[in-house]
Parts: sequence; structure tokens; C-alpha cells
Amino acid sequence: MSQSPSPSGPNGRSAGGQFGPGNKAGKGNPFAKRVAKLRSALFRAVTPADLTEVVRVLVSSAKSGDVAATKELLQRLLGPPVELDFIERMAALEKQLAEVQQRGSSW
Repeated sequence: MSQSPSPSGPNGRSAGGQFGPGNKAGKGNPFAKRVAKLRSALFRAVTPADLTEVVRVLVSSAKSGDVAATKELLQRLLGPPVELDFIERMAALEKQLAEVQQRGSSW
């Protein structure tokens, strides 16, 4: 059974590189429409006052010593933690590389 090439080109892409008409892979995420509806319902259901209340509870829990609440709050405000020992790890790797090179070994 032979397939005819996509009308958008031999590789199924348009001139701009996007999936062209007839390309089976260009249908997108089958769940995107459902997720969009759920997200829309969530935005309609949660008011700015609701969100403010939730954040106040999160802050209060963090202040009371709830480690999970503290982590969540800090990650939302500052982003995920960055490893601070990067320079030390790089120095250790460079030392190992120098030792391997002195022995004449290769990777």
C-alpha cells in the first residue's frame, strides 16, 4: 500500500517548516482542547480573592513551620533551587581530567 506525499511537500512540512495540510503528525495534542476547557473552567471558578486567600494560608503555614508549604512558597517566588557547589564540582572534574591525561589514558 503506497502513500502519496503530503500536498504541502515531500516531507509534509510547509515552506516555513510547520506541519502542512495532510501531515498526520500535524494534528497536535489530542488532549489540548479538553485541557483548555478545564483551564478555562478553573479560571472562571477561582476569583482573585480566592487566590489571595489561598496564598495567605500558604504563607501562614510556612510561617508556622510547615516545610512543604515553605518549599512551595519559595519555589514559586524564587524558582527552583540552584546547586551552589557548581564551581567545586567543576574543579573536581577538571582535576580528574588532568589526572587521566597525565596517565595517558583516553576517555
